[in-house]
Amino acid sequence: MSDRLAVRKTYKLYVDGAFPRSESGRTYEVHDARGAFLANAALASRKDARDAVVAARAAFGKWSRATAYNRGQVLYRVAEVMEGRHAQFCEEVAAGEGLSAGRARAVVDAAVDRWVWYAGWTDKLAAVLGSANPVAGPFFDFSLPEPSGVVAVLAPQRSSLLGLVSVLAPVLAGGNTAVVVTSRERPLPAVTLGEVLATSDVPGGVVNLLTGDAGEIGPWLAEHDDVDAIDLTGAPAGRALELERLAAGSIKRVLRPPAEEPDWTADPGTGRMTRFLETKTVWHPIGL
Repeated sequence: MSDRLAVRKTYKLYVDGAFPRSESGRTYEVHDARGAFLANAALASRKDARDAVVAARAAFGKWSRATAYNRGQVLYRVAEVMEGRHAQFCEEVAAGEGLSAGRARAVVDAAVDRWVWYAGWTDKLAAVLGSANPVAGPFFDFSLPEPSGVVAVLAPQRSSLLGLVSVLAPVLAGGNTAVVVTSRERPLPAVTLGEVLATSDVPGGVVNLLTGDAGEIGPWLAEHDDVDAIDLTGAPAGRALELERLAAGSIKRVLRPPAEEPDWTADPGTGRMTRFLETKTVWHPIGL
């Protein structure tokens, strides 16, 4: 029988490709589905949210200008590294969501597959959403999808990995950068995903993960002038309208929360990718 002391972990945020402590120094306890202690997590502050937005804005230019094929390669590499951390993801999903080992494996498999699916869409979006438009005149007229910019994401509170991947990957596939507020009670899969991102090819700042309270951090992101869009999927009950009003102050794109948490195993379709894309139309004279 081992008499070693338990190593009580305190996890940090993931901002700009690094793992800082919360500026406030605050942490909170994370428990499994049965109430047993798992770890401590950083409780992100307003300053942490601002730092994450600054990092996402700085990374946007390079990420959005990369070729769609290159973005697909980078995102596929994330799936490869996730596969290498499969057992850890299974343990964290099982503990946090109270699932059996078999069910947790199925969830992790679906999350990796979902990431691969979105990686495959990066170089197909222009073909599906773009067009060469017929015009009456000596012009070429093309419509092409472009990313919105920095997207704030309030991640699902129950589905700590599959739900997270389902809201984050489509944002990245379209060329946007992201500031994500993770599940408060089940943040460990998101923390591990941050470690995956840090050891893959994703440039620092493209994804920023804030553990903590969406009810506290959400309003700051919704009213931030340098956030271009916000996904309210994980917004606290009864707070969505408030967040929409705050977002209207800077004319953000808003994805409203569903009436109830979706079935994340269902076919995701392309709706989340197209939600944070804009259409740019270019005219060019023929012969020049």
